[in-house]
Amino acid sequence: MDASGADATADASAASELVQDSEDDQLEDAESDEDESDEDDRDEGDIAADYIEELLDIADVDGDLEIDVTGGRTYVSVTAGENSNLSKLSSGQVVDALQQLTRLAVQAETGEFSRLILDVGGSRDARKRELEALVDRAVERIVDGAASAALPPMSSYERKIVHDIAADRGYHSESEGEGRDRHTVLRAQTA
Repeated sequence: MDASGADATADASAASELVQDSEDDQLEDAESDEDESDEDDRDEGDIAADYIEELLDIADVDGDLEIDVTGGRTYVSVTAGENSNLSKLSSGQVVDALQQLTRLAVQAETGEFSRLILDVGGSRDARKRELEALVDRAVERIVDGAASAALPPMSSYERKIVHDIAADRGYHSESEGEGRDRHTVLRAQTA
């Protein structure tokens, strides 16, 4: 082989190596982008579940997690069998605090405000029954002649539940007040 043939072979070999290196770099970039995309694809339910599982481990509390998304809102439920010590975390104030911490953990990772709802050991169902009783007492006051009946201040989520309960019972409700004093007022439906 003459020198020009050897040079051409060397050039072709070098070009082939450059193409291979470029393809390898592209493959590595694609895999890196895929890994980053996997991290970006973690939704708030997964982030919340990881955070809550870690808290349960730290507190040495048994619980199974379920994630549901309804109406664009993530619901995370922690349940356990009868012999579980989950009741340590199922009081209303503790659940509200855990919910706020979990929302903050989600926000820290996603950079977006979280509206997730946490239920521990059926605490949300228990609170809904309490809210139904509050609405029933407010309805009794209206039936007894009051023009309206105000309920105590509560979270926006609880006020939404109250609005739904009031509507189911045929009453009008609206939220009044600001900040921590925001509460629901019930009135009879006007014709």
